Amino acid sequence: MNRSWLYVIWGGIIEVVWVSGLKHAATPIEWIITILSIGASFYLIIQAARRLPVGTVYAVFTGLGTAGTVAAEMLVFGEPFNWMKVLLTAVLLAGVVGLKLVTDSGARERGNA
Repeated sequence: MNRSWLYVIWGGIIEVVWVSGLKHAATPIEWIITILSIGASFYLIIQAARRLPVGTVYAVFTGLGTAGTVAAEMLVFGEPFNWMKVLLTAVLLAGVVGLKLVTDSGARERGNA
């Protein structure tokens, strides 16, 4: 895995922080962390999009952020567990992984990997 994909993964993880912060931040420190997380997340995605196909970067970024936010809401913030939500999140992640694999495969065929 190259550095650009690590940027996408870290950007997606940080996205969970700021999305959760938009809902749960209550103090000035929490809002500052939320704002800094937005900046860091988008910085990483911009860096990744300079080297990888932007559509794939955005799909993976938002997919990871969505799945992570769903998990964080259930595990950290006490949202009730819902099997259908978990199943649909797994389908989303399967699509994200497939998209990444297809993109990496296409890059290898062109000699860009």
